[in-house]
Amino acid sequence: MSLPIRRFDALILGAGGAGLRAALQLAEAENRVAVVSKVFPTRSHTVAAQGGVNAALANVLPDNWHWHMYDTVKGGDYLADQDAVEYMCRAAPTLVYELEHYGVPFSRLDDGRIYQRAFGGQSQRFGGDQAARTCAAADRTGHAILHTLYQQNIRARTHFFDEYFAVDLLSDDQGTILGALALDIATGEPLLIESKTTLIATGGCGQLFRTNTNARINTGDGMAMALRAGIPLQDMEFFQFHPTGIAGKGMLITEGARGEGGFLVNADGERFMERYAPQAKDLASRDVVSRAIATEVREGRGCGPEKDHVLLRVDHLGEAVVAKRLPGIRETCRTFLHLDPAVAPIPVFPTAHYVMGGIPTNRFGEVVVPRANKAEEEIPGLFAVGECACVSVHGANRLGGNSLLDILVFGRAAANRMIEYLKENRMHRALDPASAERAAARLSRWDKTGDGETVAEVRDALKRTMETHVGVFRTEAVMREGVQELKQIRQRLDRVRLKDMSQVFNTARIEALELENLVDIAMAVMLSAAERQESRGAHSRIDYPERDDQKWLKHSLYSLQEDRVDWKPVRTKPLTVESFPPKARVY
Repeated sequence: MSLPIRRFDALILGAGGAGLRAALQLAEAENRVAVVSKVFPTRSHTVAAQGGVNAALANVLPDNWHWHMYDTVKGGDYLADQDAVEYMCRAAPTLVYELEHYGVPFSRLDDGRIYQRAFGGQSQRFGGDQAARTCAAADRTGHAILHTLYQQNIRARTHFFDEYFAVDLLSDDQGTILGALALDIATGEPLLIESKTTLIATGGCGQLFRTNTNARINTGDGMAMALRAGIPLQDMEFFQFHPTGIAGKGMLITEGARGEGGFLVNADGERFMERYAPQAKDLASRDVVSRAIATEVREGRGCGPEKDHVLLRVDHLGEAVVAKRLPGIRETCRTFLHLDPAVAPIPVFPTAHYVMGGIPTNRFGEVVVPRANKAEEEIPGLFAVGECACVSVHGANRLGGNSLLDILVFGRAAANRMIEYLKENRMHRALDPASAERAAARLSRWDKTGDGETVAEVRDALKRTMETHVGVFRTEAVMREGVQELKQIRQRLDRVRLKDMSQVFNTARIEALELENLVDIAMAVMLSAAERQESRGAHSRIDYPERDDQKWLKHSLYSLQEDRVDWKPVRTKPLTVESFPPKARVY
């Protein structure tokens, strides 16, 4: 097989905040860096992050990194690996100040310091009064960070393959990862990108669900590549439903709206969160607020003609505050709801938002897998960062403001470890031809045209199955039924046919490849959820309503081969401080 080849020191799959932060670190160390992105980089999904990035700067209220660590471990329902959490929270202030110097236009206090708002699950003094830890650029923080990192990468001469789709990983005959096969979306031409190191930073998989906050590009491509390479996915049962998506549509209404003083009400006008979280109220952890909203609707206290949502009120804050602190939310509501939140409440309902699980890594971004009767081993040359990865700083439920921090801290950490790896591996290894042929076979699978099912039909069936069988509340019988439906959907992939390729743009093949990725990841979510017989964080089971630390304080590992779920222990020992043992999680 003869394909064009490009060679680099480092290959980054994905141009969101995680990929661009890593790329910048690598490029500034004088490495040849390639970034593959299936959209123009500033359209990556980091651009949609609204509320802010957490760091214990103490600019508004007293704070320190140790309190941040406690809140993160508690927020993750004690499933997070505490060494990684400590590393992230200690590094947070440095990374935020670094962003400031890169040029991120943070909102400011009157004295010029970075503005910080209150967010859910934050506290002072290990569970005391509300903290203000989230550094914000109005309600467009992800947009500001992504554009700044892209500009810095242009300065550093990072090479971008814009609108290329990463098809599959490449390796040598020893299993060392040596790059990826990519597809030029505009022309349909494949390209082998060989690299001494590869970083997967492809983001999340929110397109598994019919109603979600994610961009259409969030199809879990990197996670599926890892599965096909024999790497399990960790903790995929923990899928966060953001409490305040626009009802029936899914667009995100930032937690920052509640951080600025907004609150939720039911059909009776009651601020119902006072019943579910007496101390934190509307700023309880996201899983707590989502379940509260779902319960209010299920028990008949929903709003509107169908009683299918609740209302988020920010109209009492005044137009000046809404215009200054929530301009993006105001524009979203005007566009999609034809209302001004400065004068009218916003209809909201939980919507699929973020996966806490992903490709298992250590705190250096190295992909690690457990081996039989051995300690975990790193996959040579392969790294993962961001929502596609699971270093497990989020545990069973991510706190708002920690996702942007995650991509920055571990983007830098992975790049630093990649730089060390490159010093020890200076020469390109020989690519295994069979690896390239397997990757190319994925493309030829979707050369099929003629009569059959369409990608859209199977994709819609997949989304309905996920929304019906593994939503905010779950039961054994419903999830097992969902597993069987997913097996049938997997079989339907063989019957999918594309239209005549001469009559349609090449994105038809991309959509088919994305669907194939989503089906594998859907099984990881559904089967892992069915196996975990407890309620923890975002995984809420009606048939097992209690958390069970004796049996289930462990990470799930889903393998594509044989659809198998294994388990590994949580790392409860931090780096330098005392651990936070599990206790009842109340707000």
